[in-house]
Formats: sequence, structure tokens, C-alpha cells
Amino acid sequence: MIHQIEGLPENMVGFRATGEVTEDDFEYTVIPNVDELVRKTGKLNYMIILDTSLENYTGGAWVKEALMGLRNFFRWHRAAIITDNERTLKFVKDFSKMMFGTFRGFKRDELQLAIDWTSGKIN
Repeated sequence: MIHQIEGLPENMVGFRATGEVTEDDFEYTVIPNVDELVRKTGKLNYMIILDTSLENYTGGAWVKEALMGLRNFFRWHRAAIITDNERTLKFVKDFSKMMFGTFRGFKRDELQLAIDWTSGKIN
């Protein structure tokens, strides 16, 4: 399941993924909030805390996430992925080289740093 994180700076959206992540999580939680932010700001500052394994994402979730990413391809500005999984952190670093915008991995104990970076408060 994906829950929106409340109380973040207005120029970003943030989510926490736990347990099984499904297509509905993207359809009803992620995509509407991403669309609203892009409508308001013209760019996408996105943060997700992975409190679940990527293996818990259903096929439909991966499809919805990919479509959302492609639809906003040129609007990506900053994306923070928060996890203590070293393989995922390495993947994010490599993936960032292929994407528009900047993707950066953070460990769980760096949550405030991730928020500050994603919102542009710090570089």
C-alpha cells in the first residue's frame, strides 16, 4: 500500500510504500497527487520511502508507475528514493544518469535531508 506523506513543502509530493503495492495505489493515491503538483508548479519533485521490498510491487503497480514516469518525463526535477537496501540505492544512482531530472537515493536515517533536497531547500 502507498500512503501520501502529509506536511511536506508545497513544491513536492511524498509517499510511503508498505506491504503489497498495487495498481490502485498509483491510480488513487500517487497519480492524482503527482498530477496536482505538476499542474501547480510545472515540475515534479517526488519522494518515496520504501518500507517494503520492490518484489512486493504487483505487475500492475509497475505498469502504472512507468506510465506516470513517462507521462511526466520532462517534468521530473528531483526524485528521492529512501531505503536502506544497498542494491536499490545503487540502482537509483545508475538510473539517474538515464532520466530527465535528478534522482537520488537516501538511507532511512536521512529523511529530513531527503525532504530538504527534494524541495530544493538544499542542493
